[in-house]
Amino acid sequence: MTESVLDYMTRLGRAAREASRVIGRASTAQKNRALQAAASALDSARAELVAANEQDLASGRANGLDAAMLERLALTPARIDGMIVGLRQVASLPDPVGAIRDMSYRPSGIQVGKMRVPLGVVGIIYESRPNVTIDAASLCLKSGNATILRGGSEAIHSNRAIATCIQRGLAEAGLPAAVVQVVDTTDRAAVGALISMPEYVDIIVPRGGRGLIERVSREAKVPVIKHLDGICHVFVDAGADLAKAQRIAFNAKTYRYGICGAMETLLVDQSVAASFLPPMAAQFRDKGVELRGCPRTRDLIEAIPASEEDWNTEYLAAILSIRVVDGLDQAIEHINQHGSHHTDAIVTEQQGHARRFVAEVDSASVMVNAPTCFADGFEYGLGAEIGISTDKIHARGPVGLEGLTCEKYVVIGDGQLRGQEPV
Repeated sequence: MTESVLDYMTRLGRAAREASRVIGRASTAQKNRALQAAASALDSARAELVAANEQDLASGRANGLDAAMLERLALTPARIDGMIVGLRQVASLPDPVGAIRDMSYRPSGIQVGKMRVPLGVVGIIYESRPNVTIDAASLCLKSGNATILRGGSEAIHSNRAIATCIQRGLAEAGLPAAVVQVVDTTDRAAVGALISMPEYVDIIVPRGGRGLIERVSREAKVPVIKHLDGICHVFVDAGADLAKAQRIAFNAKTYRYGICGAMETLLVDQSVAASFLPPMAAQFRDKGVELRGCPRTRDLIEAIPASEEDWNTEYLAAILSIRVVDGLDQAIEHINQHGSHHTDAIVTEQQGHARRFVAEVDSASVMVNAPTCFADGFEYGLGAEIGISTDKIHARGPVGLEGLTCEKYVVIGDGQLRGQEPV
């Protein structure tokens, strides 16, 4: 009798729950051994990885995937190198599990503190990029979590080949195979099952397009770490060094158009707009960036009229909206109204303005004199990231090892009883 998708996912969930108890108590040395062994397995399996990836690329071309999707799907030698380096970097990071902080004596004589512990079982749903399999598996493993990985159907052969390497690493470290499980079906019902198993899954991380994240957020019966959009702003303040501001704004937009930390709206103080915008616009036009501007912007440069919708759009493309604002107050108001609470930056030499911006902009990352494209787990020293959270839960911003753990209270006594004075 053929196993149903629900039965299959339930079996994966049950195995993950059992494995989470093993990996949760594993030593740092054992987890690092698994990561290093998986890295070696990837290095030895380059030919198999490329062959599996070529199957996915051939299917993608046959199914009409566009060039950008095919580029994301490709496992180039450099990307395989990157996966190997990533595993070794995560192995070198400090292990957050078991760290105890803020132990202090209470008047009763007990000690109270907090200990960092794994979340348990992490379900991760993602699209296209097979190297996410390694990022997710390595971070979950190091943080003491079991994980169930559901990649996109377009990368199924690549993900299976990568999973084989991870399993070799787990086996060499004496850890159960169910610590990292890659869903082996392309049936979309697997997603619905994964996000509806609170008895087996503790948290879901969706990585992909807005449609996927909205569906997961709407239907999940377990907590979700997510961000829907990356509508990121750079504000050029009246007190900005304009040459510095030009470099920062250009990098924020053009470093990579398709990342969630790319600048989508440029805000410019009206007092510097006439000096700043013409040379800035010329640089963007030379790069092929389409400019959309408010009326005051179009008085200064050539741009397409910006609509209200533009202020609320994550382009992920060579398109930039520009607004001239009256000052810091209006810039902060615009960002908090139209932004996605992801990453926003101010360029200024006025420390008072910088402090107000940092305090009043309600985003997961707020930057001073730096481009928004720095919003990345690797750049933040996390080694890698499982995703970026714009929610106001235990994890906000790039989510690395610590974001995949939580804390529990630890109380140490020596026979004290409540209601009795300490001896």
